[in-house]
Amino acid sequence: MAWQVFLQDRGILIAQRKKLGLTQEEVAKKADIKLEQYIMYESHEGREFSSSSMRIVNAVLTALELDPTAFAKGEYSLSPLPEDDPMNKI
Repeated sequence: MAWQVFLQDRGILIAQRKKLGLTQEEVAKKADIKLEQYIMYESHEGREFSSSSMRIVNAVLTALELDPTAFAKGEYSLSPLPEDDPMNKI
């Protein structure tokens, strides 16, 4: 379950960044965080995005034109993983 939340967070970040036509560097600059930190949020490395400090979460979501309150309530989502997806077993 926690792994799915992590995949969901990173998937939302990637999808929204691409929708806006932004690079990872542009998002990091708009959020005033290091590029390496933002890259970790989109990758399998580092800690889960939603467990980061509120300042960073708000800054990244604002840079991506996403509502932090809606994000916290789980209102942004991607299609669920198919039941036979191996990630469901983690």
